[in-house]
Amino acid sequence: MKKRIISAIVMLAIVIPIVWYGGSIFRLGVGIVSILALKEMLDLKKSHHQLPILVELIAVISLLLIVLAEYDGYSILFGITYRGLAILLLSLLGLSIFYDEKKYTATDALFLIGSVLLLGVSFNAMILARMTDLYLFIYLILIFIFTDTFAMLSGMLFGRHKLIPKVSPKKTVEGSVLGSIIGTIVASLFYHFFVNDITVLVAIVTLILSIIGQIGDLIFSKIKRENDIKDFSNLIPGHGGILDRLDSTIAIMLAFLIFYGIL
Repeated sequence: MKKRIISAIVMLAIVIPIVWYGGSIFRLGVGIVSILALKEMLDLKKSHHQLPILVELIAVISLLLIVLAEYDGYSILFGITYRGLAILLLSLLGLSIFYDEKKYTATDALFLIGSVLLLGVSFNAMILARMTDLYLFIYLILIFIFTDTFAMLSGMLFGRHKLIPKVSPKKTVEGSVLGSIIGTIVASLFYHFFVNDITVLVAIVTLILSIIGQIGDLIFSKIKRENDIKDFSNLIPGHGGILDRLDSTIAIMLAFLIFYGIL
């Protein structure tokens, strides 16, 4: 527990100034974090067999082209992202024909394409949210923090019915419901006082984002369970890896793109 607390303090000391300052420093920070997240996915694949260095390099380049695309709200459809997607699809799939099946296959290529798209779009959305408005970004993060925290606490205190035990044995229905209720209330209040007047629609969207955040947590838990690992890495002492900490946030940022313009 002591190690976990110290790591959390160090992370906050690094992250808060970067988020507050925004701009190029924030984009650089998100770019670095996205590469670390991709490395965890690559290491997951390496647990089955080693991937060629060239393939890994192209995956990283494609990721950054997507993550660091334009931040005007249209980049997912019309910006430099298309270049990233073209390089990603043609290179990773095309290279599979030149390697032995024990080194790199079309299935490996599809895994990498999925990983790069998932991380690239979600981290690009993170930059988009911060560039749009600091307090909007904080609002999205508060959804994750309060939902996750109170889902865990409520589950420990009141949990009686398992949510999806085959995926995450400790999560309960009671914890999930109370976590989303508290996360929605706190984030909605913050939105009202710092972003814009709260409406019924925004409150409903906040609840949906809270639920989607929990789904993201479960998705990454399933990935870990299918690969028989406890954490994606030990990069953050007491917390695991980047994907262990940002699983819910990744899902929330993806959902943010769906509701962009409403919030």
